[in-house]
Amino acid sequence: MNFEMLHPADQIVKIMNRLYYYGMTTTTGGNLSIKDADGNVWISPSGVDKGSLRREDIMMITPSGEFVGHHRPSVEYPFHLAIYKNRPDIKAVLHAHPPALVAFSIARIIPDTDIIPDAKLLCGKITYAGYALPGSDKLGQNIAAEFAKGINTVMLENHGVVIGAKDLFSAFMNFETLDYLARVQINAATIGGKVSRISEKNMETFKRKTAPTMDEFSSNVHTAEELAARRDMCELIRRAYGNQLFTSEQGTFSCRLSDGSFIITPFGKDRAYLEPEDLVRIKDGKREAGKMPSRSVALHESLYANDPEIKTVIVAHPPHMMAFAVTDNKFDARLIPESYIALREVKKYPFGSTFMQPELLSKEISMKSPVAIIENDCLIAAGTSLLNAFDRLEVMEYSAKSLVEAAALGSGVVTITDEEVEEIKIGFGLK
Repeated sequence: MNFEMLHPADQIVKIMNRLYYYGMTTTTGGNLSIKDADGNVWISPSGVDKGSLRREDIMMITPSGEFVGHHRPSVEYPFHLAIYKNRPDIKAVLHAHPPALVAFSIARIIPDTDIIPDAKLLCGKITYAGYALPGSDKLGQNIAAEFAKGINTVMLENHGVVIGAKDLFSAFMNFETLDYLARVQINAATIGGKVSRISEKNMETFKRKTAPTMDEFSSNVHTAEELAARRDMCELIRRAYGNQLFTSEQGTFSCRLSDGSFIITPFGKDRAYLEPEDLVRIKDGKREAGKMPSRSVALHESLYANDPEIKTVIVAHPPHMMAFAVTDNKFDARLIPESYIALREVKKYPFGSTFMQPELLSKEISMKSPVAIIENDCLIAAGTSLLNAFDRLEVMEYSAKSLVEAAALGSGVVTITDEEVEEIKIGFGLK
């Protein structure tokens, strides 16, 4: 989907729908705006159900200040206009108050972008704007003053967050990343332990992370096996996004075909709207013509080359499991029989392993050791099929969530004993 080719009103409806059904805003909370090429500002309405917005509900404010539409513009339109006045480079503004970011807002803490590389890149420097009455000129002045400093991400005291960007999807992607970071940091604080941060050296290495140079191949023939794999991958990718296992641009699926080639998610495309034709086939070290694969393509290629049993690989960043990636806590899968059966022993590897040493990492991951955690980066799940790998991903995240919630209870965790583990291995024929 070419998001920028949508009318501003349609863009606002789509993004507000995602905010609402992703649990990032309430029925009447939050507001979005876009400044178009003619200087008009399109903005979500005041007091209208955010879960059922239609394009005709979106209001327009002309350069002369006239309101056009069936409703009143958001009560907070003054700060949207103030931001556009102070920052001509900004063409979209997003404001919302999801629970995790409100937690930071009322604690007056800035989320730590040094623990997640994408947060550092997308959100940049984050500041606070002083509290003022919603919709007041004072609030607009406070927010606009921060944006005037070149800041694009501004937390509001006892309120929420405001993000400005070159377009609405970029604003949403930055906001989604910030909210994700906040949830990871809260989960990490709940389980305790020492939080690890990404060094400047590793961050610079990450910034240079690109997909390897690959020649292209062209093919107009698609087997039934390939078409089924593309269809099934898209269904599971959308499910992963809906279950908050992926974000809009984070999360990679791949699936090996019987001829040794494999299909992988593309680089830089919104996971919520992926279609079968967006996926990229990799064959004999070459990429499908005209498409760019995920930057982790070398890791997937190495995993398939090293273990013929692996048919699917998933790289993901779910928020509860990532609490173990950003702290020194060991993740122990001996929680319930199902978690141990799916995950076995879960090892943790240094930041950068996925893109600096994929060949070494591929020797560690196999069907005998199908999952791994990469510090401050991601988790990896391998499987004998799409569903098998996806199940492991879900089991990892749900198990991590159980551990986070157990930590909140404050009574410690009792794991399955070594003798009980041996009984599971025998009973389920685990190698």
